[in-house]
Amino acid sequence: MHLGGVLPSVDIAYESWGTLNERRDNVILLTTGLSASPHAKSHAGNRKDGWWEKFIGPGLPLDTNKYHIICTNVIGGCFGTTGPSSIDPVATHQNNGTPTRYGLNFPMVTVWDMVRAQFQMLDALGIPKVHAVVGSSMGGMQALAAAALFPDKVDRIVSISAAARSHPYSIALRHAQRQLARQIGTITYRSGPEWELRFGRKRANPNAKRGFKSDFMIETYLEHQGKKWQGQYDPNSLLYISRAMDMFDMAERPLKDPNDMDALQGPIVGSQRLMDMENNNNDNDHTQTDYNHTHHLINGMSAIQCPVLVIGVKSDFLIPSWQQKEIATCLRAGGNHQVTHFEIDGVYGHDTFLLDFANVGSAVKGHLEIDIRHPVPGEWSI
Repeated sequence: MHLGGVLPSVDIAYESWGTLNERRDNVILLTTGLSASPHAKSHAGNRKDGWWEKFIGPGLPLDTNKYHIICTNVIGGCFGTTGPSSIDPVATHQNNGTPTRYGLNFPMVTVWDMVRAQFQMLDALGIPKVHAVVGSSMGGMQALAAAALFPDKVDRIVSISAAARSHPYSIALRHAQRQLARQIGTITYRSGPEWELRFGRKRANPNAKRGFKSDFMIETYLEHQGKKWQGQYDPNSLLYISRAMDMFDMAERPLKDPNDMDALQGPIVGSQRLMDMENNNNDNDHTQTDYNHTHHLINGMSAIQCPVLVIGVKSDFLIPSWQQKEIATCLRAGGNHQVTHFEIDGVYGHDTFLLDFANVGSAVKGHLEIDIRHPVPGEWSI
């Protein structure tokens, strides 16, 4: 693992749609946000709508007539991939065979670990490279990490409502979410304008006596979301994966794979900052003292030279749209001349990527299907 620790074995849960072609080069790796499972689209084995149901299928943005789409549960998750709720083989052996779960003994997880595990899975499936990596929120972070770690295996990426590094405001919101769980998480994912239209100041029961119990419809909605999540998601996975988002910083891109045994025989450099490796100096720690210090970020993202689509949303206050602009700006400053940046004006906030099929879907479809020999970089607002 990037921050230390070893998993003796790893299971990766995934679902897929469409047909793998003979050249095995039509794969789209769909990466998930914090709480999403690999069930992005309904299928014969599970008829329930997936979290990106309208975006995947024949003729849709992720066109199953053209592409083989694979969506995984990230390492540290609780939908089939090895995570805190999984059985720890070492602890089980030490407990005389009594099944023992990892719990908080699970090693710290980073976005780098998530991506490395996914590409090990692709190797095991005999898939040498992917047509694209597409992701939103934490999935957009994974898309950036994939293109930086595996530039020869990724033809293009789509990063939606993501950040190249987590802003202190986002870290603070996720800290509060870890304390107060899903209700505050729901608040951060949606926007004020949408709720004004959807709920306003309507009361759940206009005839009820006023008091401290949930009274407004927005309150009952949050209660419903919190209760629904309790039986679906392991709280330890929330801790680990939300922390991975906090720690993500493209300026700290690993220079060596922790699985490279030759590298491990030398100095441990896997988690050193890129600036320390390239400049060999003790410059001010930009993660602690100078958030606006962007040259480290440009260096960390310079390995990404494939065509990139970056989408942001004006009403997103969890990962504000200026952070998507930062991604595009730093990629271009690092020499990538195939960067397209869209900014969407809508009312759905961070969850726009789930709800705005027309704008998000058309942008994604265009980027996936355009001839990369003739890219159309630029800035666009919708």
